Amino acid sequence: MVQSAVPESSAERFDARRREILLSASRAYRERGFHATGMREIAQAAGMTAGNLYHYFAGKEALLAFCQEESARRLNELAAWVEEQPLRADARLHALIVGHVLVLNEGLPGSLAHLEVESLDGEGRRRVVTLRDRYEEALRGILRAGMDAGVLRRADLKLTALAILGAINWTVKWFRPGGKSSAREVGEHFAEQLVRGLLAPEVELMRPAGEVPIFGSAAHRENNATPTDSSRTR
Repeated sequence: MVQSAVPESSAERFDARRREILLSASRAYRERGFHATGMREIAQAAGMTAGNLYHYFAGKEALLAFCQEESARRLNELAAWVEEQPLRADARLHALIVGHVLVLNEGLPGSLAHLEVESLDGEGRRRVVTLRDRYEEALRGILRAGMDAGVLRRADLKLTALAILGAINWTVKWFRPGGKSSAREVGEHFAEQLVRGLLAPEVELMRPAGEVPIFGSAAHRENNATPTDSSRTR
């Protein structure tokens, strides 16, 4: 007999529970370190038995792969959204940086594992690397467009992109939900400093006027507001 497909609501609940587990794993990672944290510690942090945890993840690598692929997928959705906006290159870069910080620190709790791509192997790693390469090319495309338009200073594209990614990816190491600054405030601050440092002489910074959505969140699915350029003096 052919089995019926899993109802969408059941699948959504399953993925929601996996994200809750990822949040618990993140707390355990920060307390013990990623490599010193096993499935037993993650289960304890999530308030569940190890056997129940294995219902959601076959092992620590499966949990890592889920985080890596989910974050990379959302970042590519962010990049595609930014590309569609009627923004100048500096405003697009500003929006991408804010959105990136939001994906890692608010949209996908537990993204400390986002930095552990070297711990993946096989097909999972290949999928993640492909998604990351696509995202990095989108970032370089924004930088290239800004330099060609005279909005951003001429600089090495690869090194500039790596400098930006290194700064914003590292926020998962120290950001604490409920701390002094929200993820959005952190993203706005990083975007302000990084984009200003790349502006060509005499160019006034343009920012996206509306809030950048948190990709993957329910709010984003319900509200796809389009920002416009908002010119501010430096």
